Amino acid sequence: MNAARPRTGAATPRFPRLALAGLALLASLFAAPARADRLVLSVSQHKVSISSSFAGAELVVFGVAEASDGAPIDDTPDVVVTVRGPREDFTTWRKAQVLGLWINTDSRTFIDVPAFLTVLSNRPTDEMASLAILRREQIGLTRNIFVQRVGADFADVVPTDPFRTAFLRLQSAQGLYEENAKGVTFLAPRVFRAEVRIPGAAPIGSYQIEVKLLRNGLVAATEQATFDVQKIGFEQRVAEFAMNDALLYGLAVALGSLIVGFIANILFRKE
Repeated sequence: MNAARPRTGAATPRFPRLALAGLALLASLFAAPARADRLVLSVSQHKVSISSSFAGAELVVFGVAEASDGAPIDDTPDVVVTVRGPREDFTTWRKAQVLGLWINTDSRTFIDVPAFLTVLSNRPTDEMASLAILRREQIGLTRNIFVQRVGADFADVVPTDPFRTAFLRLQSAQGLYEENAKGVTFLAPRVFRAEVRIPGAAPIGSYQIEVKLLRNGLVAATEQATFDVQKIGFEQRVAEFAMNDALLYGLAVALGSLIVGFIANILFRKE
């Protein structure tokens, strides 16, 4: 009896052909141009100068939202412009009545938080995305992270924390924190502008502009820019002198105080 030989036919190459077809399909998917949004920003001025008569200034952020593959954008996106100033430490105190007197009884220190914070958008941020995405992306004034020193720990607490609420209220009262749901206007379906108001009490230093583009509740693009707030004139020269030559500055201040006191004594002494 002859041994059976393995059959050879057209069924054997089926698996290589299927594998090749699958690889070709994957290659076509990866090779297809993916539509992704892109932001192009322009700032009206990159330096705000502060003098003795400085009462505030305004700068304008212009932006264009476009698709990186050149496809037309047929819907108007949501835009959020967040401007953060130099980071500092702040302490918020709580007063209580003790023996008929109002005194400071408790405090919280906010670590490395923006001394200036402005959030501008084309509509209320609550309507743009889910709460989880808004918190993760820090979209909205109250959703920014404000780290506090709580005992030996450092953390950002719930938005209803009284110290956190008081800190935001105090900063807003000074014009340093602001949120404007109509601060972004569209000049065309893909072109927008936002006016950033710099108050007279704005701290000097470097400011960061962060623009987020949202579509269908998701962040589609993010772009950043910067500008500086600097002192000019006599005030800036005095500040630089105090920083670079602290000893000479101290001696000059002491000598000036002695001279002013001597002149005042001559002018106002009784005969």
